[in-house]
Amino acid sequence: MTEEQTGVGGVAALAEANAPVFETLVQMTLDTYERSGLDQETYLLARIAALVAMDASAPSYLLNVGTAAEIGVPLEKIQGTLVAIAPVVGSARVVSAARAIGEAFELELPGEDEQ
Repeated sequence: MTEEQTGVGGVAALAEANAPVFETLVQMTLDTYERSGLDQETYLLARIAALVAMDASAPSYLLNVGTAAEIGVPLEKIQGTLVAIAPVVGSARVVSAARAIGEAFELELPGEDEQ
């Protein structure tokens, strides 16, 4: 996915794939936001926390962290969320999430040049 396809654009790109699985995922995402009763920032931080707990893949973070960035959620709040959930999910999950977020946004990660 390119930078233009993160966040809402990423959801639209999935919908355009004309595949029943992607269409279902898009519809589920749209419905849950409206039903949650949460503001956008809280909703996205909760989703990011859930992704960490599940040890999600990089593309999942691309969509959710990308959307958070688009609506102006400060990086410090995302980091704060990771700190807050670390005692519950464990440090290994938080480190894995940090790596997946780095991969999703093609950031140079510490130790990559050593591999």
